[in-house]
Amino acid sequence: MALHFLLDEPVAAGVGDDVILTGAEAHHAATVRRVRVGEEVTIGDGRGAWLTGECVAVAPREVVVRVTSREDTPAPSPRLVLVQALAKGDRDELAVQAATELGVDEIVPWQAARSVSRWDAAKAAKGRARWESIVREAAKQAHRAWVPQVSGLATTKDLVARAAASTVLVLEPTAPLPLSRVALEGDVVLVVGPEGGIAPEELAALDAAAATLVRLGDTVLRTSTAGPAALSVVSVALGRW
Repeated sequence: MALHFLLDEPVAAGVGDDVILTGAEAHHAATVRRVRVGEEVTIGDGRGAWLTGECVAVAPREVVVRVTSREDTPAPSPRLVLVQALAKGDRDELAVQAATELGVDEIVPWQAARSVSRWDAAKAAKGRARWESIVREAAKQAHRAWVPQVSGLATTKDLVARAAASTVLVLEPTAPLPLSRVALEGDVVLVVGPEGGIAPEELAALDAAAATLVRLGDTVLRTSTAGPAALSVVSVALGRW
């Protein structure tokens, strides 16, 4: 499989045009991956453009790729959204990375009542930037044409409001309804709690807002694995896999 590189701006190049990689991507291509003139690579912009091309000039600060083909991939529909509660250590970041590789379209950090990790205003900006960096690298590694969006920090009140407009599925080990038996319509929002689970008052508020409580199986999964596991089930149900 050809090496893949990701641009930070929309790309308008077509067949026969040259695309120039600079900065971190040029360094990664020339110094880390040691691409050579004549080698085939792919380039995306994270918004559907997918270019295949041949390296015609390689230097540590600039790699020139001549485009041989272009494909524009439409945005996925319906969209898959993961609401991931903040968790201690790197467990929430592990969930973000795996979810991106598995095809999530949006990730929403959630300040749940039982979240050990707490984001104030300064930490929220830094934390979101950190998650965006993880998403970008995971999408690049997975050769995704669309890079998932990382939204701002959400409260439980925000999730209740969202439940009125979308199919919101709350992962709860004690729920009687298995995720595999849910009829899916439109965008799907999966809500994953922190260590210790979702607080009873949060479950009650989401249930009252028409969210559906579902379980994955007979075991209790970590916050880092529940979201990716649920995404796998939903991706099969929607025919994305």
